[in-house]
Amino acid sequence: MENKKILLTDDENNIVQVMAAKLRNNGFEVLTASTSDEAFTLYEEQKPDAVVIDYELAEQLGKKAEEIEVPVIVLTEKESKPKKMFTERLKKPFSPKELLTYVENILTVTAQK
Repeated sequence: MENKKILLTDDENNIVQVMAAKLRNNGFEVLTASTSDEAFTLYEEQKPDAVVIDYELAEQLGKKAEEIEVPVIVLTEKESKPKKMFTERLKKPFSPKELLTYVENILTVTAQK
C-alpha cells in the first residue's frame, strides 16, 4: 500500500497522532486535519486515496461530504448505520492495528473495482 495518501481527521489530536504514526510506519503518506473545513480543503488540494474522519466532523461537512469520491471510514462511538457517503464505520474505541486493517482492506477493494 505504499505511496497511498490517507487524510485523517478527528477533533482529538492525540487520536490523530497515534493513527498517523501507525499508517506512516506502514508506508502511507498521511495528511491530518482537526476541523471539517480544513479536512475538505486538504481533500480538494491533495486528492487522498481514502479519508478517515470523525463522525461529528463528517456531519459538519454537510453537503460537501457528497463531493468526496474516495473511500471514507468514519470513526464513531454511535451504533448508527453509516450514511451513504461512508464506505465503512469503525467503532470507537479501536486499536491502531484495526484502523490499519480497515484502510488496507478498503484500498484493496477499491483497487479491484
